[in-house]
Formats: sequence, structure tokens, C-alpha cells
Amino acid sequence: MSGHSKWATTKHKKAVVDARRAKSFAKLIKNIEVAARTGGADLSGNPTLVDAVQKAKKTSVPNDNIDRAIKRGSGAEGGGADYMTIMYEGYASGGVAVLIECLTDNRNRAASDVRVAVTRNGGTMADPGSVSFLFTRKGVIVVAKAQDGHPDGLTEDDVLGAVLDAGAEDVEDQGDTFEVRCEPTDLVKVRTALQEAGIDYDSADASFVPATSVPVDAEHAAKVFRLIDALEDSDDVQNVYANLDVSDEVMAELEAVG
Repeated sequence: MSGHSKWATTKHKKAVVDARRAKSFAKLIKNIEVAARTGGADLSGNPTLVDAVQKAKKTSVPNDNIDRAIKRGSGAEGGGADYMTIMYEGYASGGVAVLIECLTDNRNRAASDVRVAVTRNGGTMADPGSVSFLFTRKGVIVVAKAQDGHPDGLTEDDVLGAVLDAGAEDVEDQGDTFEVRCEPTDLVKVRTALQEAGIDYDSADASFVPATSVPVDAEHAAKVFRLIDALEDSDDVQNVYANLDVSDEVMAELEAVG
């Protein structure tokens, strides 16, 4: 139950390098609002809201912003928007498949933003279903190796021992973190098992995981990253998934040229 996902590692490195905090805050707040609208404001009865709040707190979103988002979503405070989830599909440079998840209150604006970002950055839009079959919906929990109470850092066995009986399918070493995968329906059970074992987690989300990856060289990787950055600049784009495989050598080459 171990492996290595170059794309996950790359996404993590990019997040550290890019860190668009204001943009990130807005998207995390939107997640909280939608979770509260769907399942109510009571954290004890809404695990999706618990995970959305946890992720926001880990990213240092102020508590006041979180509380207001919960109130807007639950209807306790006015100003909430009627968000809808829309998926778009496309291809980036090098034949990399891209799945674009939007959370928007304006379908036309979202479609326009996505199409412009894709076509201006060397990509092409694809028909519904032509890319999504390359991805599987999975629960993904990110666990930092550095933990209080574990002075030498968590081991893979520590994490496996906590989650194996809760429905976890895989634990992957991502360098500074472990990535625990499970069926989306087991996400609450697995993250609860981690907490009961005294292991903190950074995020717990239902994500799209690629079944196969496309290795790319530095030139194609740079183009794919530009496309992803352009998509993530849109307020309506919540998540971008790609079946990109960037080797350590290619990543070092990209970092060397800035």
C-alpha cells in the first residue's frame, strides 16, 4: 500500500511556491458556504462542513470569516449565493488530461473563463465524458509527517495501522506528507480513525485521482503549469485535476529556470 505520485508532489511544491493566499481564502470560504447550505450549520451533524472548516483553518483563514460563511450558507445571515458545481474537460500540452471543477453562481461566466484559459494556454476543450473516465473519485486525506508527539516524524506504518480497518485503500509517501486514499463514502471513517489514533490531518477531500499518468518533459510541464495557473486564477474554478507525471529531474529543471 505504498507508491509515489509525482503530480501530487508537484502540486504540493507549486502550492508552496505560488501561495495565492487571498484567492485561496475565497475558494475555501465558498466551500464552507456550500457545505453549510447542503448539510446545515451544525458541525456535529455535517462532516463535509467539518472538513471544509478544518482545511480553511489549516490555511489560516480567520475564524470570523469562517463563522460568517457558515451563517450565510445556512441562511442565518443574508448575502449567500446559489452556487452550482460544473465540470469541464480538456487536454493540455503533451496530451495531459485536465478535469476542471467549478463552483459558481454564473454558468456562462464560468464556461467563458475556462474556455479562454484553456485555449490561450495551448490546451483544447473536450466533450463531456471524454476525459473524466481517466479519473476516479476518491477520498484523499493529507497527513503531515511532522506531528506533535512524534519527534522523529510519522512512519507509513503509523498511518497504515490507524486507517487500515477504517476502509483505507492506499497510503502514498509524498515526501513531507502521506496521502491516504479511500472510497469517498469512507472519508469520514478514515479521518476519524486518524484522529482517534492521535494523528492530525491537513485536509480531507473527495478528489479526482487519475488512473494513469502522462510523463512530460520540462517544456510540456511548463506549459501545463501555465494552463493550470490560468484556470486557478478564475474565481469560479475550485479545483483542477491533471494526469501529469513530472519526474524529480524535470521538476529540478523547472525550478532551476525559475
